[in-house]
Amino acid sequence: MSDTRIETDSLGPVAVPADRLWGAQTQRALTLFAIGREPMPMEMIEAFAVIKKACARANEAAGRLDAHRAGMIARVCDELLAGEHAAMFPLPVWISGSGTQYNMNVNEVIANRCAQLAGRPLGSGDPVHPNDHVNMSQSTNDVFPSAMHVAAALAVTRSLLPAVRRMTGVLADKAHRWAGVVKLGRTHMQDATPLTLGQEFSGYAAMIGDGIGRVEAALAGVLRLPLGGTAVGTGINAYPGFDAAATAGVAGLTGLAFAPAPNKFAAQGSHDDLVHLSAALKTLAASLHKIACDIRLLGSGPRAGLGELILPANEPGSSIMPGKVNPTQCEAMVMACIQVMVNDTAVTLGGAAGSLEMNACKPLMIHNVMTSIRLLADAMGSSCTHLLDGLEPDRERIAAHLERSLMLVTALSPAIGYEKAARIARHAHTEGITLREAALQLGLVDAAEFDRLTDPANMIGPRDD
Repeated sequence: MSDTRIETDSLGPVAVPADRLWGAQTQRALTLFAIGREPMPMEMIEAFAVIKKACARANEAAGRLDAHRAGMIARVCDELLAGEHAAMFPLPVWISGSGTQYNMNVNEVIANRCAQLAGRPLGSGDPVHPNDHVNMSQSTNDVFPSAMHVAAALAVTRSLLPAVRRMTGVLADKAHRWAGVVKLGRTHMQDATPLTLGQEFSGYAAMIGDGIGRVEAALAGVLRLPLGGTAVGTGINAYPGFDAAATAGVAGLTGLAFAPAPNKFAAQGSHDDLVHLSAALKTLAASLHKIACDIRLLGSGPRAGLGELILPANEPGSSIMPGKVNPTQCEAMVMACIQVMVNDTAVTLGGAAGSLEMNACKPLMIHNVMTSIRLLADAMGSSCTHLLDGLEPDRERIAAHLERSLMLVTALSPAIGYEKAARIARHAHTEGITLREAALQLGLVDAAEFDRLTDPANMIGPRDD
C-alpha cells in the first residue's frame, strides 16, 4: 500500500501522506512555509471547531445545507472539541497573513473525516466538500479573525481572569493580615516615612484588581465577531441574517456573549479589539513586574539586604554556594512580564499593518496574544502557590529598620518647621546618633514632644494635630 495519496486543488495534484486527514492546500503550505518552530496556537482548533459547527447549523436552518451534511460536519467538530485529531493541524504561525492555509486545514480535516466516517476515499469531497460545504457562507477573512476572538475570549475567561482574581484575593488577604505591621517606607530607593506592610500590599492588590477591570473592558470588544462579512465585509456568498445566526450559535456553544460586529469593514480591515486586549495584558504585566521586583527587593539578603520579607525556600539557589536560596518565582514572573510587553509590541505593529479591507498579520497577532494570556495566567498561578501563599514578614528586621530611620523626623516639620527638622536629621546622620538624641542636643524640641510626634504608629495616615 502506498504511503501517500493524491489530492487535488485548483492548482493541480499534490501527494499527501495517506494516513493524514489534511488535504492538498495544507500539504502545499507545509512545503512552502517551513518557517520557524512555533505552531499555530492549539486554542485555535477549538475556536474553529465552534465556528464551523455554528456555521453548519446556521446554513442548515436557512435551507442552504442539507441536514445530513450539517450533521456530519457537526459530529466531526464535536470530535475536535473533544481533543481528537489534534495532530492533523501541523501548520506553523508563519503562513499567509490572512490565515487562509489554516482555515483550509480545518476545512480539509473536517471534510476528510466526514469521508472516512461515510466509508468514502479521503480527498474525494464526498459527502462533504471542504469549500462548498464546510466553508459555506464563509471566507478566511471573516472566519480567521472570528476564531482569533473566540480563542482569546475563551482563554481570558477560563484561565486569565480566574488567575488574576486569585492573585488579587491573596494580596488582599496579606494586606489584611499585616495591617498592624508598621515599617519603613522608601522612595527613590531611600528611606522615607513609615507605612504598614498591609498598606503596601493593599497597593499591590489594588493594582491587580484594576487589571481585572482593564481586561474585562477590552474583552467586551473581543466578543464582537466579524463572522458573516466573508471576503471584504460585504457578506457576499452569505445570506441575510447569517451573521446573527452563526454568531448566536457560537455564543450558545461557548456560553459567552458573542455578538455580530456592528461594522464588518472595521472588524476585518483592522483588529483593534485585539490590540486593545493586548494593551490590557501589557498593563497587567507592568503591574506584576513591579510587584515581583518589590518582593524580591524586600526579601533581599538575608543578612546584607533589606530582609523584611521571608520568601519560601523552594529549591537550592546555587550550584556552588551552599545554603543559598534565590527569589526564583520573582525572577520567573519578571521574565514572563517582559515577554508579554514585547509581545504587545508585535501585536501593535501587526494591528497597524492592515491594508484596505484586510489585515495580513493575523497569525502573528493571535500567536502573541495567546502566548501573553498563557504566560500571565501561568505565572500568576505559580506565584500564588509557590511565593505568596508562603510569604511572611521578618518583624524584627522591619522594626530594626524603622528604629534606625532618619525620616521619622518628617513628623516634626509641622511643629518646628522644615529647616529645623532637617538640621536634626543631618546632625543625627553626621554624628551617628539617634534622631531623639540629635533633637535634644540641638534643643529644638523637648523629649515628650519628640516621643509624641515621632511615634511611627501615628505616622501611617493623616492627622490633625
